[in-house]
Amino acid sequence: MWRSLVRKTRTMTCLFLTPQPLPPIFNPSNVHKPSRSLHNPLATLSPGFCFPIPSPAIRAFCSKGSGGMGDKVAQNPDSISYLTQREAAEIDETLMGPLGFSVDQLMELAGLSVATSIAEAYKASEYNRVLAICGPGNNGGDGLVAARHLHHFGYKPFVCYPKRTPKPLYSGLVTQLESLSVPFLSVEDLPLDLSKDFDILVDAMFGFSFHGTPRPPFDDLIQRLVSLRDYDQVRQKFPVIVSIDIPSGWHVEEGDIDGEGIKPDMLVSLTAPKLCAKKFCGPLHFLGGRFVPPSVAEKYKLRLPPYPGTSMCVRIGKPPKIDISALRENYISPEFLEEQVEADPIDQFRKWFDDAVAAGLREPNAMALSTAGKDGKPSSRMVLLKGVDRDGFVWYTNYESRKGHELSDNPHASLLFYWDGLNRQVRIEGSVEKVSDEESEQYFHSRPRGSQIGAIVSKQSTVVPGRHVLHQQYKELEEKFSDGSWIPKPKHWGGYRLTPELFEFWQGQKSRLHDRLQYSPREINGGRVWEIERLAP
Repeated sequence: MWRSLVRKTRTMTCLFLTPQPLPPIFNPSNVHKPSRSLHNPLATLSPGFCFPIPSPAIRAFCSKGSGGMGDKVAQNPDSISYLTQREAAEIDETLMGPLGFSVDQLMELAGLSVATSIAEAYKASEYNRVLAICGPGNNGGDGLVAARHLHHFGYKPFVCYPKRTPKPLYSGLVTQLESLSVPFLSVEDLPLDLSKDFDILVDAMFGFSFHGTPRPPFDDLIQRLVSLRDYDQVRQKFPVIVSIDIPSGWHVEEGDIDGEGIKPDMLVSLTAPKLCAKKFCGPLHFLGGRFVPPSVAEKYKLRLPPYPGTSMCVRIGKPPKIDISALRENYISPEFLEEQVEADPIDQFRKWFDDAVAAGLREPNAMALSTAGKDGKPSSRMVLLKGVDRDGFVWYTNYESRKGHELSDNPHASLLFYWDGLNRQVRIEGSVEKVSDEESEQYFHSRPRGSQIGAIVSKQSTVVPGRHVLHQQYKELEEKFSDGSWIPKPKHWGGYRLTPELFEFWQGQKSRLHDRLQYSPREINGGRVWEIERLAP
């Protein structure tokens, strides 16, 4: 909300509610004023791989964390603050005045928030062609910045900027886009039906300070966005509309008054949602503008969600209803060919594991362990791989747990590694035996002392009366060993090693024509070799 024209913000999913600061508002026609909620001149004004396996040190470039929102939790819209137009303007004045923010700083942060929100919701591989329709004020500046970042994110942006603002800030944004060969299209260049040539339409025309009736050519551009729904019904094509801070033409507090305005698929609110956002009915609502200091949040009693990790956006609003049967990925991966793989599956596993570590995927050593007891009923759970060599794959656990009893009855298991960001999985089957006491002892005492105490406290898979019992027992043992003395390994705790008898390496591909290469042992001339076969997907 840091600009005088309406800014639109999108919120990514968040986890817990805590006050957060908001962004300011700006209008190019009055940059000498601290507030960005100025009038729009176009409007009719009215008011590595060894033991133990290391943690990943590099963040993923190929991770799907951006583009899927499965790891995020939408915030309840009723628990978040919504701003009036006056409050939005006052917050902008505070940010631009005593707090020392400049217009270009806030515009850069806002545009980056919009771009990251789009990238979170719409993958460049499926929604590549982006048209940013930019107005003459701060909202339009946000659109220009977002277009630049989207270019670097792998999208193909186009910009329609019919009423350019002759100020150095805006001229610089245009120059930056031109240096990237981002095409600028005139209104006359645009097709009447925008759905023919674009996958995403960014509405960056007017922001929260806009009043009155939009003048040409923006009245026509708004009507084209409104008309898209008619085209969609006829052609079954669905380009998405992303509005920045406020859908252009909406009243900042009352929303789409006559019901004939833009119906965006995504709204990216900036700083904090404006009151009109309560009338937003689209599936995706994000919040951006991660720069609101606690003093502003406290002064305006703002209830805003925390931003997850290093994200510039957070999802808010009620999660959309999803047709589970329609959820699917069309994987794009390099071909996985027989002539390219290692002859030994352990070497191939190491190669893929190293790729997962280098990509920065979270817990690349996490694996699903499946076991079955005498009754043949299978059970699965996630455990962590702690070592791998020519002898097999090692993990540690409580021998008296359910998996421990099942492995005692039936010493065979399967492992499954799934590396989502690389479209890969590896399945391994084999026989299981306990590692030596010496090996278990050595690993146990390499763990943090808290984990050692936790292993003693937890009688894994048994019923406990409550979490407080575990905490109390942990506290007692923590006090007992507070002098740094040696913590003995429980007899019921140790490692298992799976000796592999079959490997399958899976690489996701387009149209479900996945690559599946299976390694199985064969006896040739008294020696054991691995035969590689391709399986139908």
